[in-house]
Amino acid sequence: MAADLSQLVKAYDVRGVVPDQWDETLAELFGAAFVQVVDASAIVIGHDMRPSSPGLSRAFARGAAAQGVDVTEIGLCSTDQLYYASGALNLPGAMFTASHNPAQYNGIKLCRAGAAPVGQDTGLTQIRELVESWTDTGAPAPAATQGTITRRDTLDDYAAHLRGLVDLTSIRPLKVVVDAGNGMGGHTVPTVFAGLPLDLVPMYFELDGTFPNHEANPLDPANLVDLQKRVREESADLGIAFDGDADRCFVVDEHGDPVSPSAITALVAARELARNGGAGVIIHNLITSWSVPEVVKENGGTPVRTRVGHSFIKAEMAKSGAIFGGEHSAHYYFKDFWNADTGMLAALHVLAALGGQEGPLSALVASYDRYTGSGEINSTVADQTDRLAAIRSAYEGQEGVTLDNLDGLTITTADWWFNVRPSNTEPLLRLNAEARDEATMTKVRDEVLAIIRA
Repeated sequence: MAADLSQLVKAYDVRGVVPDQWDETLAELFGAAFVQVVDASAIVIGHDMRPSSPGLSRAFARGAAAQGVDVTEIGLCSTDQLYYASGALNLPGAMFTASHNPAQYNGIKLCRAGAAPVGQDTGLTQIRELVESWTDTGAPAPAATQGTITRRDTLDDYAAHLRGLVDLTSIRPLKVVVDAGNGMGGHTVPTVFAGLPLDLVPMYFELDGTFPNHEANPLDPANLVDLQKRVREESADLGIAFDGDADRCFVVDEHGDPVSPSAITALVAARELARNGGAGVIIHNLITSWSVPEVVKENGGTPVRTRVGHSFIKAEMAKSGAIFGGEHSAHYYFKDFWNADTGMLAALHVLAALGGQEGPLSALVASYDRYTGSGEINSTVADQTDRLAAIRSAYEGQEGVTLDNLDGLTITTADWWFNVRPSNTEPLLRLNAEARDEATMTKVRDEVLAIIRA
């Protein structure tokens, strides 16, 4: 029987436990399948600091080269550094990482030339079907001529490209604490920040895929505690945390208080609009704050609302010609970065904005953070459809209430909104709520949670 890879191949990437769910043998088959589906003659591959990453990456390279494809290995890199290489070299790419997942996990993020995403509807399903068929019938026949495997270092070029997109020439000196979480930020930050007027306080820059200090997932408040404490101890101007593959960045202000990713989205949107003559399309997903479309309109831009998920954002950016896109999960997408996401470029924008004026970060972001949000609250449910229907019936028909189904169920009034979305992979409903004040948000949040958890 052919292997069932349904638990391994997700909507946007390949991800699972090594060696229980996949190993170097499967990685080699994925390499062969990838180059066939994207019809490549050459590809670029990078990997993170996980113990299994070099072996899996090299096996994927062998599988691709056996099909006659030339492989450029860039070695240790962040995910956005791999996207840079895919864009700059105009090659399909593969990044070996499981982002913020625990050490026993690994995965592959795939893209076509120019960092165009490969997801379930854009090639990943065909790749999975090929690999499954080969686990039954044996590996594909090798090409008559083997491809080459060569090494190339792209870190300096990646750093130079990012710094060419943000004017940091006249910023005032800043003290910044960076928590790399033992992930790839420890590899990229020293090169990207080199020569800037920054007093850099590094935390957990040692590359260690066992994550000895805390999970490399700054979306969980528990993993920001060390950074917040250090920012206060150092009297720093701000703190920045990167996730394991350093494609997302989270910011805390001079008090150690987290800055909402929606506020960062609004701040960067205003800067990108100014850089583009005060016009342009800005993408935001439907759980970002009301602040984001307001700021976009105030700065001459056109906000476009999308579903949650990087494949939807990237597709809409390509379709609309958007100059920037942001998600509440702290993924930030830039037209000048091949529509791909890069937390590092967002971090540089924050440093430029803060360093370009005299006030503290808390005051700077206040104008971009106008409402009170619940954050994402997950609830395990027996029947997602039943609970969504119960929520709909509770609010439908009320005066001043609008409903839409862009991604789950969104219910909006003049004073508050909430969205409830089902997880694609777990029996969960995810709630995000926002209101004009704390009391209203709390009331709405608790009302909806009572229905979800009834």
